Amino acid sequence: MHARQDVQQFIDQLPFSRLQRLTLWLCFLVVTVDGFDTAAIGFIAPAIRAEWQLSASALAPLFGAGLFGLMAGALIFGPLADRLGRKTILLFSVLFFGLASLAAAWSPGLGALVAWRFLTGLGLGGAMPCAITMTSEYCPSARRSTLVTLMFCGFTIGSAVGGLVSAHLLVQFGWRGVLLVGGILPLLLVPMLALWLPESLRFLVVRQASAARMQALLRRLAPGLVEPPELTVGERAAGTPVRALFSGRYAVGTSLLWISFFMSLLIIYLISSWLPTLLTHAGASMSRASLVTSTFQIGGTLGAIVLGRLMDRAGAHRTLSLAYVLGAVCVAMSGLSGGQLWLLVLAIFGVGVFVSGSQVGANALAAQFYPTHSRATGVSWANAAGRCGSVVGSLCGGWMMSMDLGMGLILSMLAVPALVSALAIAVLGRRHAAWTRQPLST
Repeated sequence: MHARQDVQQFIDQLPFSRLQRLTLWLCFLVVTVDGFDTAAIGFIAPAIRAEWQLSASALAPLFGAGLFGLMAGALIFGPLADRLGRKTILLFSVLFFGLASLAAAWSPGLGALVAWRFLTGLGLGGAMPCAITMTSEYCPSARRSTLVTLMFCGFTIGSAVGGLVSAHLLVQFGWRGVLLVGGILPLLLVPMLALWLPESLRFLVVRQASAARMQALLRRLAPGLVEPPELTVGERAAGTPVRALFSGRYAVGTSLLWISFFMSLLIIYLISSWLPTLLTHAGASMSRASLVTSTFQIGGTLGAIVLGRLMDRAGAHRTLSLAYVLGAVCVAMSGLSGGQLWLLVLAIFGVGVFVSGSQVGANALAAQFYPTHSRATGVSWANAAGRCGSVVGSLCGGWMMSMDLGMGLILSMLAVPALVSALAIAVLGRRHAAWTRQPLST
């Protein structure tokens, strides 16, 4: 008779296998093309404006359509991934946004392009949370935050590559060429995912998959295992995935995560959208504005890697709450820099490390927080709450500039949402410590 063992304990005792590395890299590629497609519209917007002779305000629906698509995609595809499987929805999402990006390249006018960018956003909004969930569920507990944040760095790399590639493609093929590449890359990835990406082991156990399917996956995960155990997840799937987010001990935690995601992405999108404009409005050259803004992206990538490691060693809640406090200090410093370039660069780099890096870590935290049957929904809906913050951040930047507020005041005010994020994570940590003293379903 086979011994019974929890899935996570089973994964924790295995050496990090070829299948786990493959899963990590495939999810890394998914978020890389996701980052490329998400950032592409910002790089090609000036070319679209010039070709169709549009005003700057006419481009607002184009940017908004992508953000609302991301939000809707996260809300729709998360619950579907908990019902139909992470791999199924990830494959569909990547295929969907690849085809939508290809179609967008042939848009005859702004209205059609706005519609296609909304549909592209739907697919993008579904792909990223599924990749986060899949990675988390194949990671050993001791390295989960590190590996999830490393995987998520693909998003910032994809965004940066999007800038470099767009600069060359715009010269040779125009803005349509950038969207074509943004469609071809995910479509090339689809057969790789179909062939090599496994379904989540935890999901299969919860769904009571057939013995033959389980044995085939376990042979890939642990080829030398002589007698696989009978796996369990130690949790009960009560109600729908959506209802689970607001039931029992998860209700308050869901609210706290949403507050943190909202405030964090408000800061990130306000800075990434408006910092170059704020700097040039204050008299800086375009090259100087680009230098300062690039340090924010670099800081975010480095911060994600370092904070992920610290989350595994010192505790996720303690690490993230402290990082958000330091982020608040850095945004206040950027507002008080008084035009000194070295201080502004250092402060904005710090904002990238502690706020943008913490947001990546918060994705890993959300994936750890929820049980298997509602994990994809929990991660997706937290991202949707964050997308609401990104919309508010983008709008607030323009609104505050229209009020003629100075760059220093605008940046200093961002210390408030950073402190709110710190408080939300700290309270979540205290509640989590209390929960762990009770019988807990992981």
